[in-house]
Parts: sequence; structure tokens; C-alpha cells
Amino acid sequence: MGIRGIPANYGGFETFAEELSTRLVQRGHEVTVYGRANSIKYNDQYYRGVRLVILPTISHKYLDTVAHTFLCVWHSLTQNYDAILICNSANAVFSWIPRLKRIPVALNVDGLEWKRAKWNALGKAFYKISEWLATFCANEVVTDARDIEKYYLEKFNKRSTYIPYGAPIGRIETDEVLRRFNLRPKEYVLYVSRFEPENNPHRVVKAFEKVKTDLKLVMVGDAPYSNDFIREVKNTKDPRIIFTGYVFGQGYRELQSNAYFYIQGTEVGGTHPALLEGMGHGNCVLANDVPEHREVLGNAGFFFKTGTNGDVTDLREKMQQLLDNPNIVAQTGRQAQERIQQHYTWDRITERYEVLLERIAQRRK
Repeated sequence: MGIRGIPANYGGFETFAEELSTRLVQRGHEVTVYGRANSIKYNDQYYRGVRLVILPTISHKYLDTVAHTFLCVWHSLTQNYDAILICNSANAVFSWIPRLKRIPVALNVDGLEWKRAKWNALGKAFYKISEWLATFCANEVVTDARDIEKYYLEKFNKRSTYIPYGAPIGRIETDEVLRRFNLRPKEYVLYVSRFEPENNPHRVVKAFEKVKTDLKLVMVGDAPYSNDFIREVKNTKDPRIIFTGYVFGQGYRELQSNAYFYIQGTEVGGTHPALLEGMGHGNCVLANDVPEHREVLGNAGFFFKTGTNGDVTDLREKMQQLLDNPNIVAQTGRQAQERIQQHYTWDRITERYEVLLERIAQRRK
């Protein structure tokens, strides 16, 4: 709980929930995923063996997540769950409620949400308080990046369980989405993220406007509460830049499988699923130079620095270098895929969550 639900149609937590829950079902577990009525229009009670519980919420930037999770935790008291996994540190305030029925709770805190520009002072304060609440309201704190694990240990003296996200491996050969947007394999650069300031879609667009290439830039993403910013991002006259909106499932994997290289522009968060997915599909990655990205990529990618006052010089120069050196791009893409195979497959991640959930479930006995 704590997500929009599955089938995934929004972001990283939803993809994570779909990949993890369906694999746990395959391993013989009964799994329930909660979804929001304003996001999930799937009508069946089960999806790929996972039981779905769709509950109402409040469609508001500041209330959507917490209002829905509030209903989820009270609903959980009517069930006989062995363990609960809640996503997002904002939901820490409710994570003690299932424990009234002695149901143990693991809380995946994600990244440091208070750093996001979209939150006002009250929102940032709430997330900082939530980090503190997470350290004792839940039975177990899960961190998805070593840098976040270190943060909780140093700030709160709280040891957490480190489990990153996973990624599929290999290319797929279908081309339905490519044909829809008039794209050809290896003739476009790919960016995927919610269009929010700290994810830098505006800087990616500005930098690409200044590079010399016949390749296109495909911008995949949107945001539910950022209309003014989205208009700013899309305010370009460059015909090489294509905005697709959200793309999920097979279509998303097509775009990842056929990109020339992939850009990860995020500044905030833990291990970003889209970064792992880009690597798993064999892409060379150009990532924002933050500790979480260096942790994931190691030496199997390239990094750019975001300048002050909207300066995109370093990003533009790194883009041009990769556009001018296809052999380096191909070699680095292979290295990135090998790194996923070694550390970040979904089967590996599922095994670690299975061990965690079975361990905390023993506390009921």
C-alpha cells in the first residue's frame, strides 16, 4: 500500500509493486495490492494472480497519497495479513495502525522527498517529520540506495534494510510505439521521468536544442499537478523533440530497447527504476551526477553536472560527445547491462523482499 496501484500506469513505485507482487505470487504467496480509484480502472479482482483492493482517495497534490493510505491501513485490520509493505515515507504516520492487530509493517521510505521543489514549506516539514516517524512507527525501514541507508543511520541512528529496485534485461523486438511516433531504432535519445523541476526535463530540452544532430529527443513523462511547469518544458520550437506523455508496459520497453542513449536527469530520490530499466535494456546512460546514480552506474555510464541559474553547458557538451561517438555508446551500453545482471535483476530483488517479509511475519507467531 501507499502507491497508486497496479497495473502500473504512473511511476517507479507502481512498477516496483507490479514486478514484486507478481513474482511473490509465482513463489506461492498470496499478495494483495491496494490501488486508488482515481488511478486504477482495471475491473477484475485479480491481476496476474495478485488480489486488488481499490479504495477511494482525494485527488489533491497534498492529500492523494496520505488520504488513500489512511483508508488502506484501516482496511487491513479487517484482513488476516502476515505482513504489510508500505511505500513512501509520507505514510509513516499511519504505519503503526496495522500493528494494533499485531501485523508487522515494513516501510520503504524512498528518497529524501523534502528536497523536491514541488513541495511548499509545510510539505517539506511534513516529509522531514515523516522520516523521524518512520524510525519507530514501522517494524522495519527499507532503503533502496546506500546513500539513503547512510542518511537514516547518521541522522537517526536507525539501521535499515537495503534493497534496491530491479530491472528487466534484454531488448524486445516489437515496434508499435516507434511507428506511432515515427521513430527509428537508434535514431533518438530517450528521457523518462515525471516532469518536475528536480527531474530537469526543462534542462534536457534546452541542452538538446543546442546540440548538432539529426537524431530526435523523445521525452516520456508528464505530471498530475504541474501544469505551468509542463507548459514551460514543452515550449520548444525544435522539431526534433517529441513529447509522448506517459508510456507504460510493452510500449515503454520498446522505447528503452531502441534508444541511442538514455538520459537520467533526476536530482532527488533513491534508486530510480527508469535508470535501472535503461541499463537493463542495454542503453548507454548519461546521468545527473548525484551519489545515488554513481552507486547504480559505477563505471558503466557517464555523468553531467547541473549548472546554476539554468546553465546547461555541461549537459550539452556530454550529449554532443555521445552523439559523436557511437562506438563508445555501444560499448558502455553493454557494460551497463552486465551490471544489472550482476546486481539488479527483479528475481534477486524479489528474493530479498521475500526473506524480509517472511522474517518480520514470524513476529506474529
